[in-house]
Amino acid sequence: MDSTVKRRVFLLSIQVIANALVIGVVAKGLVYLIDLITNISFYGRFSFEAASPAGNHLGWLVVIVPIVGAILVGLMARFGSKAIGGHGIPEAMEKIILADSRIPPAITFLKPLSAAISIGTGGPFGAEGPIIATGGAFGSLTGQWMHISASERKIVLAAGACAGMAAIFGSPVAAVLLAIELLLFEFSPRSVIPVALACVTGAGMHFLLFGHEPVFGMPAIPAPSSGALAIYVLLGAFVGVIAAGVSRSIYWIEDMFEKLPIHWMWWPALGAIAIGVIGYFAPHTMGVGYDNIQHLLTGTTPLTIVFSLCLLKYLSWSISLGSGTSGGTLAPLFTIGGALGALVGTVIIAWFPQAGINIPTAALIGMAAMFAGASRAWLTSIVFALETTGQINGLLPLLGGCVAAYFVSFFLMKGSIMTEKIQRRGVKTPDAYEPDILRSVAVRQLVIPVKSDTVAKYSIAASEDAGVAAELMGKYNVDNLIVKDDADDNKVIGMITARSLLTFYSRQRQKEQHYESPTRTRRIMAQGRKLLRTNHK
Repeated sequence: MDSTVKRRVFLLSIQVIANALVIGVVAKGLVYLIDLITNISFYGRFSFEAASPAGNHLGWLVVIVPIVGAILVGLMARFGSKAIGGHGIPEAMEKIILADSRIPPAITFLKPLSAAISIGTGGPFGAEGPIIATGGAFGSLTGQWMHISASERKIVLAAGACAGMAAIFGSPVAAVLLAIELLLFEFSPRSVIPVALACVTGAGMHFLLFGHEPVFGMPAIPAPSSGALAIYVLLGAFVGVIAAGVSRSIYWIEDMFEKLPIHWMWWPALGAIAIGVIGYFAPHTMGVGYDNIQHLLTGTTPLTIVFSLCLLKYLSWSISLGSGTSGGTLAPLFTIGGALGALVGTVIIAWFPQAGINIPTAALIGMAAMFAGASRAWLTSIVFALETTGQINGLLPLLGGCVAAYFVSFFLMKGSIMTEKIQRRGVKTPDAYEPDILRSVAVRQLVIPVKSDTVAKYSIAASEDAGVAAELMGKYNVDNLIVKDDADDNKVIGMITARSLLTFYSRQRQKEQHYESPTRTRRIMAQGRKLLRTNHK
């Protein structure tokens, strides 16, 4: 890594640390704003104290509260920015892929405000989705102010988004993994160092502003026996099946709203009807719901509430999110998965008392496996569960359960709940972390003799990698470069051509393919014949 790259990493690190300090304050402010709106909406008092809609005494009037909030969000989307709606992470991914990580400045202010209104009036979402989106928008905004490159702006955006997650949950390692698995798809010093520093700073702000206790404290869980471990793995696989269904249902509901003959501004209000009606019968389904996750992990929550958090929370969340309102996916998935794990665990214990499992561990596995299956961020899911509960004995069951959920969803889903939306728009999203093939070979390994009739205006050092050669050819629109000796700039050792780069790339890709699909082969051959006919004409 040359000195220029190191200097840029240092400057980016300073910037993202400063951003994370601001994002930590914004996270605390968002929580205060949600509590204020909750107190005003459900209790008629001006207070910043933590409050849940579950204790309200509004009766049937509770149905109206989320509808009013959704109308306000719809107006903000219509006359402010439509981008305030949605999950948060998919929108950040789309800006990284399509817009050089440029997020409109208005999102920095409108997203947290719209989310606070949505959640504070009963929306069944967590605060982490909006703050992740806000952190990413703030990072993008500062990146645009600093006039850095698109690649560096991607890093600053991801660092801001994940600093927001660390600030809400105090989970810096999980936040770093979230950046790698869902936003960057890159693992290099230039990206990991700034993101890690931002996440550590965000976690530091969490400890300063929220406290040092685990967000989801739970009783100590015992080390699992081999039989219990097998059951937890099967539980994770079962939750993975449900996660695939949950992910598909969200976008099916979105499709249904798309068919409505009314302006999209009114869709959130229609979705809010479900929030209010379900909230009347099951008030615990409304609002942030972090306390619900906490109670599920104790293993003492009444079965009626557990069932409502599993089924009714899902209905409320999926309909409202599918309507396009401002909300997120993390906390609802954790709640639904935790409740499902607790229910399945209760049934297993009732039928097989000697199974050796316990309900808190089953709820923890269900919580993490649901997010792993839906998002495919299985490493993030495992570490998040460990960091937010502090239960080291849960490591092995979490590993087995989350991998099983990931395994199942890999075969049942083409994408994930995070990528489905942008894939439907024809945008190809990364699905694997792979090294750059051209960066793995030096130019000297691909040189060919210089032909007598060769005219080359540009040269390159033999020690540079092939990726640099491809970059130069594209920049200057040339098909070949002269390759010079590193020690003697006047000594030509050969040349490198676009053809040699493509040949090397093709051979390396073929080595990675264990088999060649007959369908894929026929498709490539058909495309080749079509191209030849076009050129012939």
